Amino acid sequence: MGLLDRGLEIKDRDQIRLMRRAGLVVGETLELLRSSVRAGISTAELDAIAEDNIRSSGAVPSFKGYHGFPGSICASVNDEVVHGIPGERVLAEGDVISIDCGAIVEGWHGDAATTVAVGEVPAEVTALSEVTRQAMWRGIAAARLG
Repeated sequence: MGLLDRGLEIKDRDQIRLMRRAGLVVGETLELLRSSVRAGISTAELDAIAEDNIRSSGAVPSFKGYHGFPGSICASVNDEVVHGIPGERVLAEGDVISIDCGAIVEGWHGDAATTVAVGEVPAEVTALSEVTRQAMWRGIAAARLG
């Protein structure tokens, strides 16, 4: 069974360019958010930073308004399950926040997430984060066509 037999569409150069632009907006936004995370900032403030960056990049937040979702990011703190709604929660030293971000450029979506420690966290939290990061990169490196 080949790729096309499974309903996969091979993208052309222009489609890939737009997909890349959407991905770059998301990547840049996540880097901005990583540098903005600190004790004392609320998840709503992070959401505002993300929305401003996405829109100023000529993109539209993927999540905002999707099935009524109110945020431009998903912000899940500590043991919260993914897709947390940003709001008045203020981050504290030792928290761990997962931030999911999506952007649309000319109909093409980019979507990625990152996890950020707020200040100092226990050694086992740092170790878990590092092991999962390594596992992700090893999985990506092992991916092959087909």
